[in-house]
Amino acid sequence: MSTQRAEARIDVTAIAANMAELCRRAGAADVMAVVKADAYGHGLIPCARAAVAGGASWLGTALLSEALDLRAAGVTGPRVLAWLLDADDRWADGVAADVELSVSAPWAVAAAVDGARTAGRPARLHLKLDSGLGRGGSTPADWAQLVDAARAAEADGTVVVTGLWSHLAFADVPGHSTTDLQLAAFQDAIAVAESAGLRPEVRHLANSAAALTRPDTRFDLVRTGLPVYGLSPIPDQATPADLGLRPVMTLAARLALVKQIPGGQGVSYLHRYTTSADTTLGLVPLGYADGIPRAATNVGPLLAGGARRTVAGTVCMDQFVVDLGPGSAAAVGDEVLLFGPGDAGEPTVQDWADALGTIAYEITTRLGPRVPRVFLGASGSRREG
Repeated sequence: MSTQRAEARIDVTAIAANMAELCRRAGAADVMAVVKADAYGHGLIPCARAAVAGGASWLGTALLSEALDLRAAGVTGPRVLAWLLDADDRWADGVAADVELSVSAPWAVAAAVDGARTAGRPARLHLKLDSGLGRGGSTPADWAQLVDAARAAEADGTVVVTGLWSHLAFADVPGHSTTDLQLAAFQDAIAVAESAGLRPEVRHLANSAAALTRPDTRFDLVRTGLPVYGLSPIPDQATPADLGLRPVMTLAARLALVKQIPGGQGVSYLHRYTTSADTTLGLVPLGYADGIPRAATNVGPLLAGGARRTVAGTVCMDQFVVDLGPGSAAAVGDEVLLFGPGDAGEPTVQDWADALGTIAYEITTRLGPRVPRVFLGASGSRREG
């Protein structure tokens, strides 16, 4: 353990291996590694490079700024798609950096055209259909209008439509009828686009869960996010090990204080935990300012003092308490593992998600910048943050 109060250890070799397994499972389809939200909290640039090393031919971001950060860092080999742009975004910068841009309405096509003219090169666009998720994308009723706007822009040489895509609502629920309906809607949209003269290079519908469970949704490209980081997008059906994946992040901290406390002592704000007998309390210097959910109060699992335990009392902004039991030999500086692959008996990210009634995505993405990421790989380790 380093001298840091806490750190998130990121195994980039596991990312590369996970990516290779996802590419194998995708069959003939290309595979996108989704690295939005700082690579789901794991660290954008090192994780993107590891994913490419593992076989990802595409990278996906929500924000254009994330895509531009990739390009600025020298990640130039893979194709990059950004899909959450607004009217005032840096369209010209995205075009100039060879970032492919998602559009869902004619105004977005117009913004891409303006960006292309400023950049002096065509914008590469993916038209997005709302096939039933009810979130981003053009409705089927408005799809022909979007297609016509894109086709007209292609005709004047300012854009090239390189992709058609949509996103699934129930891919993690096996056999749900909505997936079949969305697949049919997407196929209809492809036919409309092609009849209008568009010839996209890639059509993509499958997210992580569908990439693993619905081969009929793969088309030319699948978008994989959570499993890149060794976590299962279908935890009720398969563990990471079942899918040939290894969890990438280990969150560790060092005890900042150890003290003996009598029975009947209330612990932390509002005394939501009271000691039942004389015991040893340890102070862990992580809190909700670091991304540890306040909802982990009395339920968050961890490995401390050689045993599985839970958070004792209210999670505070910068710290929480763990009851180490009577006669504990724990000392200041001892390591506490909040989660990891489980090799040492520590909880996993999924254990935290289950304990808090949420999903694994939320546990890793909320981890804040006060926790340094330490990247572990074949070339040694290095620290960021």
